[in-house]
Amino acid sequence: MNLLEETIAKIEPQDEAIRALAHTRLESLTMPYWALGRLLDLAEELAGITRSLHPAVARKTIFTMAGDHGVVAEGVSKYPQEVTPQMVANIAAGGAGINALAHQSGASVVVVDMGVAADLSELAASGKIVSRRVGPGTKNMAEGPAMSREEAITAIENGIGLAIQAKDSVDVFGTGEMGIGNTTPSSAIVAAFSGRPVADVTGHGTGIEEEQFTHKVRVIEKSLRLNQPDPHDGIDVLSKIGGFEIGGIAGLILGAASLKKPVVIDGFISTAGALIANALCPTARQYMIAAHRSVEQGHRAALELLGKQPLIDLDLRLGEGTGAALAMNFVEAAIRVLTEVATFEEAMVSKAQ
Repeated sequence: MNLLEETIAKIEPQDEAIRALAHTRLESLTMPYWALGRLLDLAEELAGITRSLHPAVARKTIFTMAGDHGVVAEGVSKYPQEVTPQMVANIAAGGAGINALAHQSGASVVVVDMGVAADLSELAASGKIVSRRVGPGTKNMAEGPAMSREEAITAIENGIGLAIQAKDSVDVFGTGEMGIGNTTPSSAIVAAFSGRPVADVTGHGTGIEEEQFTHKVRVIEKSLRLNQPDPHDGIDVLSKIGGFEIGGIAGLILGAASLKKPVVIDGFISTAGALIANALCPTARQYMIAAHRSVEQGHRAALELLGKQPLIDLDLRLGEGTGAALAMNFVEAAIRVLTEVATFEEAMVSKAQ
């Protein structure tokens, strides 16, 4: 078996017995029944994921996967492709939105070059980023497959490798991305898996105008007609209409699930990666925590496919892992409630009549 197959074989459902114990404790806390709502749901999830009533969540790391896309040549983005390496350097220097929000939530940020169309060897050599590049950006999916099947597997396995390498230093994984044009393959992925019209799952990305949006929809429709991705084969979908960073995200999710650790999924592009992971191993969905609902309309459809209700809805559309960083505050809060709030019996408080 290859690394991907070995990893999938290790992914098991949550521990229902531990979930039941967590539920019993949570419903006995000194408050009206389930008064903290979805925060208690999250605590129960985390107990089931980690197989513990005292889940470790202190060590949090967001992996911001970077990659470029050949489809940018079709004029689907407001920004030029050179912004990708520029923003990678900015994140590596600590000057981006993800750096501020990760710092606030106590999370580390690891920037990963999955396939940027620029030479980032100097940043990698300095240790400011990690190189797991598959190639210098994908091919133009409007003219043929974005990558080969072998490259798709490599991208996923590179993401798995990152999770495995961090298994002794990370309690909670977070996904993030950077790549000009990456809402285009993400919309294509959601359309492929959902069967919905492209216009219903495509947004304005970095802020394109209506005419460019219409063009973007047509490019995605053309890409789907040309490549005919098989929604029953996650690798086929990734290879034909995906991105290297999307594959890396899918791999990170699978790796985290195999380690029985939670993974906080950021926004639209990260959720496209989650759809790939789900297609390869539906059980991995039990380890995913949806951070937020993006303003990208395709994100709502993607979350519905995964059966996930996001923790927050703040009209975010930045990516980078910013939503995941914010949501990690709720992860830690949920565990503090589970482990620090006394039960009625422990506190000797009378229950409701």
